[in-house]
Amino acid sequence: MELKGKKVLVVGLGKSGLAAALFLRRRGAQVTVSDVRSAAALSRDIPALLEEGIMVEAGGHGLLTFRRQDLIVVSPGVPMNTPELVQVRTLGLPIIGEVELAARYLKGRTLAITGSNGKTTTTSLCGEILAAGGRRTAVGGNIGLPVIALVDDSTDEGWSVLEISSFQLETTENFRPNISVILNITPDHLDRHGSFENYVAAKERIFAKQTPEDALVLNADDEASAKTAVHAGAGGHGPNIYWFSRRRIVRQGAFVHDGTIFFRAAENAAQEPILRVDEIPLKGGHNVENVLAAVCAARRAGIDASAIRTAVVNFKAVAHRLEFVAQLHGVSYYNDSKATNVDATIKALEAFPGGIHLILGGKDKGSDYRVLRPLLTERVKAVYTIGAAAEKIHTHIEGATTVIGAGTLDAAIAKAAEAAKPGEIVLLAPACSSFDQFENYEQRGQAFKDLVLEKQGIGYRG
Repeated sequence: MELKGKKVLVVGLGKSGLAAALFLRRRGAQVTVSDVRSAAALSRDIPALLEEGIMVEAGGHGLLTFRRQDLIVVSPGVPMNTPELVQVRTLGLPIIGEVELAARYLKGRTLAITGSNGKTTTTSLCGEILAAGGRRTAVGGNIGLPVIALVDDSTDEGWSVLEISSFQLETTENFRPNISVILNITPDHLDRHGSFENYVAAKERIFAKQTPEDALVLNADDEASAKTAVHAGAGGHGPNIYWFSRRRIVRQGAFVHDGTIFFRAAENAAQEPILRVDEIPLKGGHNVENVLAAVCAARRAGIDASAIRTAVVNFKAVAHRLEFVAQLHGVSYYNDSKATNVDATIKALEAFPGGIHLILGGKDKGSDYRVLRPLLTERVKAVYTIGAAAEKIHTHIEGATTVIGAGTLDAAIAKAAEAAKPGEIVLLAPACSSFDQFENYEQRGQAFKDLVLEKQGIGYRG
């Protein structure tokens, strides 16, 4: 893809937009960045862009700006139904995302991981497994560095391990991972995609360009994955499918049997023991699934069982994913700020037998919180609602357990700490995005950790 002299517009100046703009400019493109945020809001990044000769349009999108381009690169946070994008699409202007741009230059082999939940943990784990197996490995995408930032250091012998969101996938065209993983598909981001069907279609783009030379890893215990397999195999030209399951033995893939994880390379191959389930250091059955998916991907990448076991046993929980914070006055505090949808909150609740004081709320994503009711009745002493979704959550779960309106995270922690008894748990697993009161889930999780310990006069040192 020749960029020199081309007029390229980058829409959205997030982390990936900034990286894409700099990448394009350094390859000779005439780059403009357009963002709806004000110049004051973008003040941290504008000087660096101007110094590189990149023009910046702030405070809104100009239709003429969009029309005067040879290529438009869209950041993940920008919806494809943005009016200016809709209009220029009718003119035939090429519109791609940052992942698609990066894929056209990235060297070596790619392992791409998506799913409604578990992406970051599994991506991080796969990166550590491949590194333990002696592979030159870079990790990025929706975690850490944008994919485009991995291009310059990529080599023909290396692996790029990528966390890929539905927002990133909906703007791909020729993105073709050597190994793709779909961990699970449950309703999420319906406020952005409009319907569950659209959301599934975005996820399935991860294997759209794969061939029988490539591999697709799917969850045999997930209903939506079974339908995905049908789509992946349509026409007989799709990827080689590997399954993972913690409930039954699979023909090809990874599974749990008698407390041990096994891998089977093909339907008639021997069952290869990898490690015992009780050696996994992460809490929750969902993390067993994450490990199973990683085993499939790693064995397909040629990593031997001993390296996989070593990496899994030594793996530390990723921040904000069922992260133990402290035990104070006999009460355990867990930060699962990354539980930004209902299914993730279900998985968090299933990790504990009961005695839970649950903090729920934030910005609603079109979710149905009523599906939480059985677990709330069974395991949760009280729910403390926060943020913009509090009223909807209260309406959906009222009667399942005690519901207390807290409003803010600070107030919720204070109320939960006062009510919780020794042996019980205070859990932040909000089932919502953070964008009403925080910049992102990381900031929300860090605030939870700080507040928990500050209230006890301990300052957070993690």
